[in-house]
Amino acid sequence: MTDSGAGGANDPFDGSDEMVAGTADLETPESIAEDVRHDIQLGQVQDDVSHVLEERFEEAGIEARPEEVDDLAEDIERDASS
Repeated sequence: MTDSGAGGANDPFDGSDEMVAGTADLETPESIAEDVRHDIQLGQVQDDVSHVLEERFEEAGIEARPEEVDDLAEDIERDASS
């Protein structure tokens, strides 16, 4: 029988908010770019895409050079508009 809710750091059933916060560690530049691309297509991004990427990278603890962010933003804008 599976123990659901026994607690502990790795128990997804213990109701701990830490498990939700820990999912940010799984973010990659590619997954963030895909999320932003999807948000643009849904009309949920009104700000400059470079700025949105910078914020989301910062939240995920990902460091990127401004030139890389700008290039990725251009790619996302081009993909989202097609």
